[in-house]
Amino acid sequence: MGNPQGQPHLWVLLLALSWLRPSKSLELISYTPQITAWDMEGKVTATTFSLEQPRCVLDDHANATDTIWLVVAFSNASRDFQNPKTLAEIPPFSQLLINGYYMTLPLSLVHLPCTDPAGDGRSITLLRVGNDTGCLADIYHPRYCNAPLPSPGPYRVKFLLMDSWGLPRAETRWSDPIALQQGRTPGSIDTWPGRRSGGMIVITAILSSLAGLLLLAFLAASTMSFSSLWLPEEVPEPLRIGSFMGKRYTTHHIPPSEATTLPVGCEPGLDPLPSLSP
Repeated sequence: MGNPQGQPHLWVLLLALSWLRPSKSLELISYTPQITAWDMEGKVTATTFSLEQPRCVLDDHANATDTIWLVVAFSNASRDFQNPKTLAEIPPFSQLLINGYYMTLPLSLVHLPCTDPAGDGRSITLLRVGNDTGCLADIYHPRYCNAPLPSPGPYRVKFLLMDSWGLPRAETRWSDPIALQQGRTPGSIDTWPGRRSGGMIVITAILSSLAGLLLLAFLAASTMSFSSLWLPEEVPEPLRIGSFMGKRYTTHHIPPSEATTLPVGCEPGLDPLPSLSP
């Protein structure tokens, strides 16, 4: 049989070892998260922002079974964040408006290969925070939801490396404050022309003048078109020659001095009128 006096010392040793493991110093990685440098629209919106992936940053510190978490916090609450010691202590998204921080986007080194992002076109090239619009409405949504951010912030983020038991192993620095886009209410938009630039005023005046000229040209064309439809055509005035009605015409082949008017009844081609004298 073993020495019974040695049993208490064994339990004390095991208890001391269990306390030494969590008290292991956390390694600080010299990396600061930042907004992606990719040339793209919508890197920062009213509810999301896009971070560059920490490629080739955690490879020397993480194992295949470790998890890389993203910690999101309001700028004024980041100093109050305490790294969780177990998986059960990881704060979900619902804690953001209560404690001012939460953790999301759990990744492994498989998702962050240390290769060129444009190599095969299939790898994730950025991390969009607040991108999952339906996770809160889903009753089966994961505990660590990446829901749209509820306010403009500003926010700070950092990456936290944890092992399979939920024990922190390494962390990055906190990012600089990230402020989201803010919409403007209609009442705050200034519509007074006096605050417009000189070039804008000149362009507006030119366009207004052209519009007025086009309107006047259209009205003039319309007036001429309608007047031609309603006014009657001019009819040549008939002339009375002798006892007949005829139209005036000019004898172009006979000089004016030779053109004479024949007496009535002596027109060429007509029989002379009978005489009434005995």
